[in-house]
Amino acid sequence: MRVLHITPEIYPYVKTGGLADVAGALPLALQDTNIDSRMCLPGFEGILDHLEKPETVIRFANYFGTAEPRLLRGQLDNGLTAYVLEAPGFYKRKSLYVDENGADWPDNPFRFAALAKIAADLHLYDPDWQADILHSHDWQGGLAPLYSQLSPNKTPPKTVLTIHNMAYQGLFSAQHLSALGLPMDFYKAEGIEYYQKIGFLKAGLFYADQITTVSPTYAEEIQTADFGCGLDGLLSHRRHSLTGIINGIDTNIWSPETDSALPCTFSSKNLSDKKKNRQALIKEFGLSTKQKGPLFTVISRMSPQKGLDLIIDVLPYIIAKSGQVIVLGSGDEKLEAAYMILAKKHPDHIAVSTAYDEALAHRLIGGADALLMPSLFEPCGLVQMYALAYGTIPVVRATGGLADTVKDNITGFKFQEASAAAFRTCLDRAFASFADPKAWKALQQAAMTEDFSWKSSAAAYTRLYQHLLGPAQTPAVLTTAPKSRNAKKSLA
Repeated sequence: MRVLHITPEIYPYVKTGGLADVAGALPLALQDTNIDSRMCLPGFEGILDHLEKPETVIRFANYFGTAEPRLLRGQLDNGLTAYVLEAPGFYKRKSLYVDENGADWPDNPFRFAALAKIAADLHLYDPDWQADILHSHDWQGGLAPLYSQLSPNKTPPKTVLTIHNMAYQGLFSAQHLSALGLPMDFYKAEGIEYYQKIGFLKAGLFYADQITTVSPTYAEEIQTADFGCGLDGLLSHRRHSLTGIINGIDTNIWSPETDSALPCTFSSKNLSDKKKNRQALIKEFGLSTKQKGPLFTVISRMSPQKGLDLIIDVLPYIIAKSGQVIVLGSGDEKLEAAYMILAKKHPDHIAVSTAYDEALAHRLIGGADALLMPSLFEPCGLVQMYALAYGTIPVVRATGGLADTVKDNITGFKFQEASAAAFRTCLDRAFASFADPKAWKALQQAAMTEDFSWKSSAAAYTRLYQHLLGPAQTPAVLTTAPKSRNAKKSLA
């Protein structure tokens, strides 16, 4: 089976969020199930710099308005074969999606339509390799299922679209319709039109053979008005083609037994060594050594979505209970400033770092007692899975992937309502457990036995692909398809 992944990001070469982690790990895991996984990528410098022995597949005089691009085929140094659209006019920029003022690049519709179109037409340029499945990721690959229908192909591939975050939809002016090579017939509510704009994500949701998202609970949530970002009606309409498959984590990178970023490696059998990492963190950040409560960490974008306001609301309670918090993250300037003020006011209890450092993230996961992650919504989340692997107990709001990966009172603590009161009640349970060393150790050991490797996720995707291709039917992969709550809503 041949699968072509269309993605704008791939770890460790180009990354702005969790999409890159998935794109860097899932195709490699699929290789272990005898699937020939290849990548279709934009020619960002971080990708081109790691493309070994690139060969030119085809040159264009002009492609979507950019002069003299070419399609390269080579091997990334992680072992994956990649088709890379080298187009300096599109991709040779310091920032992937926005300019120095934070505004979207005005040519974004063309930059990512080009990526989707080259993937859909790949059979024309490399006849020796034809994909059985085109697997698009997020809005940047959203037009690929439609372009695939428009491309001449006697044996067209099946198409899959994975939603990593509904909040990002790729909405652009309808005046670009012709320049994007999209027939007017498709510009309608039962197509790509979304409130008089072209919806890249909507196109993928409408035309892909199968839709996946990154957790079963998020698959249910996005069918509601609260989480569907205006597309809940369409998602509910397509509920029988929608399934949630939880992401995995790279256990070669995230393992407390082998993590070179930690002062001291450890396992579930020698948790006393985890305490050495805790002591190192306390010293590194200059926190008080006299506090008896748990050491919490927050590793997050500074964004209201992540529930950072809720954490501020409960910090006085944590301090009063002799707890401490180390925050790593950047983003919203008001949130950053609020946390910095609190750290100055309570230097024995609170420390903040806004300069992201991958090694520091590992030390925080390895040394903290618990993780705070009260997200308002969280499609999947990876940090809580890293925390579980390191015996760092997650305290989370039960939404999306957080609801699916944390077992209340067994591997962590969950609360439902997005309020400071509900959060404090949940923290009460965490403090009580921490005060009982046997109970806390049982939580840690249970957490560390959870398997979030990519093996099970890759197996689920393999069954999904087989289901699409037939004749081997595997309906079991679709058992996570959510029930409809809004089947009669408008597709717009």
